[in-house]
Amino acid sequence: MKNLSGNELREAYLKFFAEKKGHLRLDSASLIPENDPTLLMIGAGMAPFKPFFTGKMKPPRTRITTSQRCVRTGDIENVGRTARHQTFFEMLGNFSFGDYFKAEAIPWAWEFLTEVLEMPKDKLYATVYPKDDEAVEIWKQQPGFYQDHIVKLEDNFWEIGPGPCGPDSEIYIDLGADRGCGQPTCGVGCDCDRYLEIWNLVFTQFDRTEDGEYLPLAKKNIDTGAGLERLASVLQGKRSNFETDLLFPIIEYTAKTCGKEYGANPQDDISMKVIADHARSMSVMIMDGILPSNEGRGYVLRRILRRAVRHGRMLGITGSFLAGAVEAVIKIYEGAAGFEALTARQDYIKKVISLEEERFHETLNQGIEILDGYIADMKAAGKQALDGELGFKLYDTFGFPWELTAEILEDNGLTLDKDGFDAAMNAQRTRAREARQENQRVAVPDLTGIDISALRRDENATEAKVVAIWKDGVLVNELTDGEEAGVILDVTPFYAEGGGQVGDVGFLKSELGRLEVANAKKLPDGTVYHIAYVAEGQIRVGDKVEIEIDKKLKLASARNHTATHLLQAALKKVVGNQVNQAGSLVTSERLRFDFSNFEPVTEQQLADVEELVNEEILKGIDVEIEEMAQAAAREKGAMALFGEKYGDIVRVVTVPGFSMELCGGSHVKNIGQIGLFKIVSESGVAAGVRRIEAITGAAALEYARRQEAAVKEAAAILKTRPADVVAKLNALVAEHKEMAQEIAAVNAAREKMDAQNLVMGMKKYGETPVAMGKVNAESIDDIRRMADLVLEQLAGGLVILAAVADDKVTFVAKVSKEAVKAGFHAGKLVKEAAQVVGGNGGGRPDMAQAGGKNPEKLQDAFDKVTEVIKATLGL
Repeated sequence: MKNLSGNELREAYLKFFAEKKGHLRLDSASLIPENDPTLLMIGAGMAPFKPFFTGKMKPPRTRITTSQRCVRTGDIENVGRTARHQTFFEMLGNFSFGDYFKAEAIPWAWEFLTEVLEMPKDKLYATVYPKDDEAVEIWKQQPGFYQDHIVKLEDNFWEIGPGPCGPDSEIYIDLGADRGCGQPTCGVGCDCDRYLEIWNLVFTQFDRTEDGEYLPLAKKNIDTGAGLERLASVLQGKRSNFETDLLFPIIEYTAKTCGKEYGANPQDDISMKVIADHARSMSVMIMDGILPSNEGRGYVLRRILRRAVRHGRMLGITGSFLAGAVEAVIKIYEGAAGFEALTARQDYIKKVISLEEERFHETLNQGIEILDGYIADMKAAGKQALDGELGFKLYDTFGFPWELTAEILEDNGLTLDKDGFDAAMNAQRTRAREARQENQRVAVPDLTGIDISALRRDENATEAKVVAIWKDGVLVNELTDGEEAGVILDVTPFYAEGGGQVGDVGFLKSELGRLEVANAKKLPDGTVYHIAYVAEGQIRVGDKVEIEIDKKLKLASARNHTATHLLQAALKKVVGNQVNQAGSLVTSERLRFDFSNFEPVTEQQLADVEELVNEEILKGIDVEIEEMAQAAAREKGAMALFGEKYGDIVRVVTVPGFSMELCGGSHVKNIGQIGLFKIVSESGVAAGVRRIEAITGAAALEYARRQEAAVKEAAAILKTRPADVVAKLNALVAEHKEMAQEIAAVNAAREKMDAQNLVMGMKKYGETPVAMGKVNAESIDDIRRMADLVLEQLAGGLVILAAVADDKVTFVAKVSKEAVKAGFHAGKLVKEAAQVVGGNGGGRPDMAQAGGKNPEKLQDAFDKVTEVIKATLGL
């Protein structure tokens, strides 16, 4: 076997497939997935090529080879404890998109392993899917391949739900009996370290349907993956990946720093391997643009970094040491293809790591001391799980990722109440959200000491310097991730909230941090400040920032603002000159316009207004914006916006021949950019004030699509064409009305018949006729109506009826004037009946109703009423 360094092995693989097998050699993609929200980070060689495999995009070449940087943290607790688990690794891969298939992929893998790397043929094994006879035959044809080294495993089938899938073939190498478990059953697939998987060849040949059917793909694909570190461990004769030249120099640095010898103590070895792995991960993650934060990729980075710090502490390292580990990482990859940025950005990477390490050091000792106290208390009390709120306190106050707390607890045979932790986390997020809504975090402090004389607004600005930062009403020098604050820049392109329009949103990116700007506002003197949330890293006063406004949202707001001007002009033309603005709101989603009018705008007027605005939009006229003296603007006939204050020099926004207003807001350059204007509602909001809400552009198109989809769905249900939906509905309404009348007539006839049956079944107690029984009725009104019908035919009598529905009983009692004089009381009768069936009720002497929940006792209830009737008559 050739003894190659990790960097030489990578180069040998890429050259083999690029130069010998005609593959396009591509650099590794960033760890940050491009246009794939389903992935947090790239964790497999094929991940960047998903659009090519699914057919959404055409690949630059049908054959591609890469060495892809990958990060996985699903088994992070096993890092350092096994020979192979890592959070960062490189996946060597060769891919075919409808080009070659098994007949090429298998021989090429065999050729690379046995001829380029000179691995012993008698030590190599291949696993295949039991039904993949094609792969079996191809393996048997490989020169020098041992025929009995094929192992059929059911697990050799790659699929993730519906979509492209297929069998795979894994290549293993036998590392020798001394690496095995010694069991007679030991073989390929055993959990011990003897048989090591070094390459997986996936043959994507099926498309699995939602119903579980496997259909052959028209174009079959190849996706292979070989772990660089695993192959290196084999070629370099090392017992674990950590002892290869891709990781061991970091272990040597750590051992020297802590003054301990690698291999002398198993627990120390684990910590050294954890630091080696994590140092590589954090270096490459930061190289690819990830910064520490409390969410997403940034949280993974923070967790890895702080886990490394803790393991350093376990080795007795009390000071900062990770910058040195980064230097060891950089030396490992010096000159390696795909890692040029690691060297170029080394100062930046070390700076980010050192700042985060120092930040955690400030609280680590105190946090561990407190956690040790919690553990002692738990053991004394015999508790197994740490309260989630206490775990959250360690996270919130001392920066302990919950996974770190859980690991330390697990080392002591204890667990963390994760549900309780999540509940405390959610409660804090709710408090923070409410605080943001109330602007508690960005209350403006006294800015007397800040020189704002040179501040300016420039719509084209892309860079700026941070002049001031404040949070909780206090000026500060820096912000860290998770904090929200007010920020002033020396120059800003952000439009500030005003004139009914919301402020711009976007991002500010410094060397060490990224801020999300949620809004921009103005101070009384006109200075623009930004309400920003630190999503990653940190930012300081004096930092230079790159500015990125969300142009899509800005244009959407501009559409709605210009449309508001057109709407007001159209209302004056259609409804009358009495229309004056009484308020407005312009966001990227919609516009809202309040105006004076003492009666609702008719449907026809709304249609005319909408048509007039859209006719103007179709003209595609340029919007004119100019500044002039306020008096001159008013003389020209410019309208002023409600509630807005103007200076001597004003900004006039004109749609020639249609609208002219004083306005400081953002607008489209040409009214054709509005696209489509659609009124969605008209309503009253106060005496003499009406409100119109409308949408434009993409929102209006989406509205039209939803309306069209609803009509099509209705047409499908009605089994007619969309154009005939209204006619079909009118016919159905008429048919329903006619049917309802027929049903009402049938019900009336049935009620009369039921009433007649009750009359015929009535009993006399003394001289008082009584009709009592169960009836079929859909509502209380039906029962009352039937009781009236019966009582009309019982001179001087009384009626007690009951109906059962949904396991509940409803009683109605009607008593004639004569029976009331004789001492009967409808309310008392139904109350007695209802109490028998587990309910209650009452009412007037002549009419009452009640209910109960035990219908099986209905006859007992009637018997009780009979007793009351007899008692009243003295019978």
